[in-house]
Amino acid sequence: MKLYNKLFAGVLGMVVGASAITSCTDNIAFGNAFLEKPAGSTVTKDTVFNSAVYTEQFLNAIYALQYYGLPYNNNCGNAASPWTGKFDQLTDCWLMHWDNNTIYKSYYSGTLSANENPLFSFTNDKVWEAVRAAWLLLENIDNVPDLSDEKKEQFKAQAKCLMAARYFDLFAVYGGLPLVDHSFTGVEGSYELPRATLDSTVVFMTDKLDEAINSGALRWAYNGNTVETDSTNNVGRWTKAGAMALKAKILTFAASPLFNNDKPYYDGTTEAEKQHLVWYGNYDQQRWQKALQACEDFFNELNRSGWYKLMTYEDLGLSKSHDSYRQAYRKGYAAQGSHEIIHSVRVGGIDAYKAGTYTWHQWHDSPARQNCLPTQEYVEMFPWSDGTPFNWEEDSIKGRLFGANGRMFYKFTAIRGGVKKEASRDPRLYEECIVNSQYQSLDWTSGKSTGDIYELWVDGYDAGKNVATYDADNNITTVVEALTSRYATGYDCNKYYMNQDYLRQFTQWVYLSLDEMYLMYAECLAQTGNLDKAIQMVDVVRKRVGLSSINTSGYYKDANGNKIDLKNDKDRLIEEILRERACELGISNNHYYDLIRYKRGDWFTKRLHGLVIYRMEKNASGQWVRVARPWRGNDKNGGVVEPSRFDYAKFEITNRKRVLWEKDPNSIEVAKWFLWPFPQTEINKGYGLVQNPGW
Repeated sequence: MKLYNKLFAGVLGMVVGASAITSCTDNIAFGNAFLEKPAGSTVTKDTVFNSAVYTEQFLNAIYALQYYGLPYNNNCGNAASPWTGKFDQLTDCWLMHWDNNTIYKSYYSGTLSANENPLFSFTNDKVWEAVRAAWLLLENIDNVPDLSDEKKEQFKAQAKCLMAARYFDLFAVYGGLPLVDHSFTGVEGSYELPRATLDSTVVFMTDKLDEAINSGALRWAYNGNTVETDSTNNVGRWTKAGAMALKAKILTFAASPLFNNDKPYYDGTTEAEKQHLVWYGNYDQQRWQKALQACEDFFNELNRSGWYKLMTYEDLGLSKSHDSYRQAYRKGYAAQGSHEIIHSVRVGGIDAYKAGTYTWHQWHDSPARQNCLPTQEYVEMFPWSDGTPFNWEEDSIKGRLFGANGRMFYKFTAIRGGVKKEASRDPRLYEECIVNSQYQSLDWTSGKSTGDIYELWVDGYDAGKNVATYDADNNITTVVEALTSRYATGYDCNKYYMNQDYLRQFTQWVYLSLDEMYLMYAECLAQTGNLDKAIQMVDVVRKRVGLSSINTSGYYKDANGNKIDLKNDKDRLIEEILRERACELGISNNHYYDLIRYKRGDWFTKRLHGLVIYRMEKNASGQWVRVARPWRGNDKNGGVVEPSRFDYAKFEITNRKRVLWEKDPNSIEVAKWFLWPFPQTEINKGYGLVQNPGW
């Protein structure tokens, strides 16, 4: 295609003077503007790459172009805009209940088209800016006169990781991509960038990572042993561990049923399918073997070099308790420099709260525009605190949910002067979600639950009438499920929120983590037939929060009530690994990735539910009846013991119902949503982009 014959210097112009990896940057468009020089830009590569200081600032500015997964600021890209939404809100686990963002308006309604931006944009999420900047660095860094050879190799390796990561961000939701293999000089009269096959795109990404890994220039970890390796100053830099983990993730994604299959996911008639842009064209078990090998390479290097580990309560100097398990899980992903984080991204400093610096936290509270609400389906994925699977029907029959022995979230035991309260579910539930009777704080230092409780029953202090309303006879008159309100499903989100416990902590996005690696390794082991070792890897993650082995006798039964041994049931084990990933990796995009990787149309079309909670109290006749009033306030101040008995009822989500709930999970109407549409404007430019099936 013909383009204006201008020097494209936008990346250069935007980085000189950028001194940190925390800034956002100007847009650089793909398509017609790909080679153009933006107005007012006067900086040239001769200026940047004539100084070690400028060159490092240039690299830092590429770091600023990474994907950040929480709503933050429109200027940081479409995906970080508070008007967009989170990937996981498209799954069966989370809901968006604000009607003025992309998920609610375009995804739930089924009206998304190639004329608007999906949650992650092909052109407006800083990918091509980062790729071109990385090529500029790779092509020019050898000319920097005052930069050591060692630094040059380090910067090259980091640039290759940054490029591969940006490609993966697009690959995961679009499939095969145009392969940019140089920076373009700006004197070309035209260019061709045809969309590459899925296989070529995977090879492109993994080749860049292999070059970085094998260069010997990347540090395994910034372990803080020297000033040069201080994790405080270097946290977020790409490492050998990060490169190896990302390679494993790419290969696992590529080996999954969406791409690695004897049949395409759509109908086989589209150009994208015929040209193998969205699948390999066959199933090959060796793709799982390659993913497994990448996982094993990572863990072999971890065994040699150490440093990365799952956070445990012992590491924090805490005694064994449910709260301590929660604190270990929390600090594993939220603490700056955590040994559990393999790669992280940040866009700002600390969470100043309601100061406009952290939209996720600020808008979570009021007006609750980021209300990422857990579903009942998600809450039921979390087992009991001993590891036993939660099952609404069976547990209801056994008296675990209702009545005197009810312990949906907490077990209350009568003692002199009140009740003893013990958390009854998987500690991760209380860290991913806010549930009824949960204390509002888990002290960041001591790891102790403190503060008021969340009152999520109807007319409770917190939930109020956001879930449902009573009539004068304590019967529900309306399930409200209020928009732009917290607790509208009977729950709220705690991940990355943590009330005010996260104040003055660094607001990082975890891009790759060790718990994800253990579960990815387990998946690859299961897919290649080593079920015993797969179970062991899952158990490493479960042990950290005090859960017994996933394969404890009697945990799982078939349709006839016979016990299932996961060591002999590959499909069921993989299903349980996916459930564990949902529980362990909430609000990280991974459950959405699992949905599309495994072509889970049933997850897309599943009708979802919330929970109405009733506070129960004895009346003058000694009968347990529903009461509609808060505890905090007059009751608590008057010495009334914390409510300990509740009744529950599920309700179907209707505000807002998703259009896919009406569809056949195996239909092409559902299948088209497994990958997102390229912008029609880019298709029309004729440089070789082919649209995804169904769009």
